[in-house]
Amino acid sequence: MKKILTGLTILSIASIQANAQQNSFKKLPSGLEYMMAVDAPGKKLATEGSMITMHIRTIANDSSLFDSYKMNNNEPVPAQIQKPSFNGDVMEGLAMLSEGDSAIFRTVADSVFRGGQFPPFVKSGDKVNFYVKMITVKSQAEYQKEQSEAAGKQNSIDDKMIQDYVKANKLKVQKTASGLYYIMTQKGSGENAKAGQDVTMNYSGKLMDGTGFDSNVDPKFGHVTPFTFKLGSGQVIKGWDEGIALLNKGAKATLIIPSSMAYGSRSMPGNQNNPKGIPANSVLIFDVEMVEAK
Repeated sequence: MKKILTGLTILSIASIQANAQQNSFKKLPSGLEYMMAVDAPGKKLATEGSMITMHIRTIANDSSLFDSYKMNNNEPVPAQIQKPSFNGDVMEGLAMLSEGDSAIFRTVADSVFRGGQFPPFVKSGDKVNFYVKMITVKSQAEYQKEQSEAAGKQNSIDDKMIQDYVKANKLKVQKTASGLYYIMTQKGSGENAKAGQDVTMNYSGKLMDGTGFDSNVDPKFGHVTPFTFKLGSGQVIKGWDEGIALLNKGAKATLIIPSSMAYGSRSMPGNQNNPKGIPANSVLIFDVEMVEAK
């Protein structure tokens, strides 16, 4: 959830442990214990509501419960500082850190799992250790501004890519105010689908380079049954909620969806039919057919 910089170097967990050996754990009234390994200059503390990025490893009895390095390809992971929800919650510890700090927090496993199932290598009374490197701390306002600026830049990139694609393929498209491009390829009958209706669709999705990533009409993807969802409820990406509302029963269309209306900066995992999945900031192209709306 965040990463730690100490001066010009990045500390490893081993470094944190080595530094920590020269200190002793202190205990907060909640029961959370902590040991500062690096107290970097700066006063920008994380507070409730702050958006942070960090590296974190959670270990019990020398076995890993969570490792952001492995889970996020050595990149820091994002998180939002919340009010502690139980005694010993590591959130209380994170709110003690500023950018560049490194610390170890520990609490009893009973607090962490709170009546849930313990891992096989953990028993009641054992300690769970959290090794944390804080990378960035931003207020919600700073975070939202940064996200807005990044989204604006990405929207411009996407729109240029889509326009180039349309020109290269000599397509006649229409564009909505939100940036969705579409081509009506077959007329349907009746009224357009409305928010709240259950719509049943056939579809095939591909990336701009032509790589197919999912389909319910191509047998190789293993689910050749119509797909039903409630329109306008957020069950699908924004580009679908908007694009499918342009269709009526029997209509077919091609939707060219900018990344901001798809998965944005998130990447989606692949499978045996599409090993690379959907990369971050991908424009998606869907051929869709509305089977019915009711």
